[in-house]
Amino acid sequence: MFQKIDNYRYLIPKSYKQGMRIDGLIYADDEMIKHIEKDQTKEQVANVATLPGLVGRSLAMPDAHQGYGFCIGGVAAADVDEGIVSAGGVGFDINCGVRLLQTPFELKDVKQKLEILLNQLFRDIPCGTGKKGILNVTKTELDNVLSDGAMWAVRNSYGLEEDLRHIEEYGKIPNADPALVSPHAKDRGHHQLGTLGSGNHFLEIQVVTEVFDREVAQKFGLHIDQIVVLIHSGSRGLGHQVCTDYLDTMQGGMKRYGISVVDRQLACVPIKSQEGQNYLKAMAASANFAFANRQMITHWTREAFQRILGNGNLRIVYDVCHNIAKYEDHDVEGTKKKVLVHRKGATRAFPKDHPALPEELRDVGQPVLIPGSMGTCSYVLVGTEQAMKETFGSSCHGAGRSKSRTQAKKETSAEQLLLEMKGKGIFVRSETRSGLTEEKPDAYKDVSRVVDVVHGAGIARKVAKLVPLAVMKG
Repeated sequence: MFQKIDNYRYLIPKSYKQGMRIDGLIYADDEMIKHIEKDQTKEQVANVATLPGLVGRSLAMPDAHQGYGFCIGGVAAADVDEGIVSAGGVGFDINCGVRLLQTPFELKDVKQKLEILLNQLFRDIPCGTGKKGILNVTKTELDNVLSDGAMWAVRNSYGLEEDLRHIEEYGKIPNADPALVSPHAKDRGHHQLGTLGSGNHFLEIQVVTEVFDREVAQKFGLHIDQIVVLIHSGSRGLGHQVCTDYLDTMQGGMKRYGISVVDRQLACVPIKSQEGQNYLKAMAASANFAFANRQMITHWTREAFQRILGNGNLRIVYDVCHNIAKYEDHDVEGTKKKVLVHRKGATRAFPKDHPALPEELRDVGQPVLIPGSMGTCSYVLVGTEQAMKETFGSSCHGAGRSKSRTQAKKETSAEQLLLEMKGKGIFVRSETRSGLTEEKPDAYKDVSRVVDVVHGAGIARKVAKLVPLAVMKG
């Protein structure tokens, strides 16, 4: 059972389950932990702790809920020499992530044109399941996207060179190899560049309603009443297929390497194996597709603002990955070690002075973006030293689901939801009715409560609160 450490931490000792090699740790408050106990999150945290070569603890962020193998909100770090890589520890939507844009406008400047602006964005940015993009890149050019990520987009006049400085890994994960992405995966992603997708993906026009840390907010370019745009999208069908392909590869590879797992969804191979290296290179290519995808969406967002409001000067505050495995240096039992950090539904949260950050952010730290559910609010936080000590520089990535999509759709009609949003003064456009109902606000945990746990535990610090004015869904 859980051992409560303090108001924000619950330990799962390695004595909890046979085969656990390390402890598990869940970040939650007393109310959240009751909810977490209702699904398989606790068991998944414990199951991850049985994998070979992990260091530190098997972690779950406060937005944690049951996922494929690893829980959503799971973080685990593997020793690069002795450890494993697991496709389920990254997830199907590789580099699903969020990007925040700050604008030169305040609420008074856009209030009367919000609906027109949303309609323009809806026309300019394709969204929805399987939706094709505006671009028609050749298959050769797609390989360049997979290699270069957001750099490809900027090189082709979809953005500015300075955009890259405010994207995790500067918009390009190294060592990507397009040749290791299957033809089927490329076929699925070929026409989806510059598309928003479906499910919990969105584009929101928001307003800054609270600032908790004025100095850091100023550094991020944020102030009260300012209009901002939050974009949530990933690697679309391409990343999903890469995950599917390599789960099959890892299932077969485990026999060769003498690895057995307590749950077949935890299929994994040694990091240094050929299969492990191939997956990481294909995963990097998928992540680069996602960076390019968000860059294209940013470009068309700027054009829409220019067309409707006469100014498209929207600057990237930051862009962070949610589903990724990355080589990073961390302190492990007092020794600096290179590890492979799996973040599945978790966000990097590096502190000030970290060399991975651009110079202009090093004196405050990395922006941490935590979107809420449709119609609630989102938060901007900043990374901390405590995160480096406890969570391999990680924080949560959102509110976290509390109801399945099926349950959410049964409980609410699209008409009811649109009425509710209208009552809150929020404009909504969606490609499908089910795209709305499955994402209704109470299908998710209370994002403010989730953020309070993150802030209280010290793994990220609150900077600003954002409230939606207009929502675009797939």
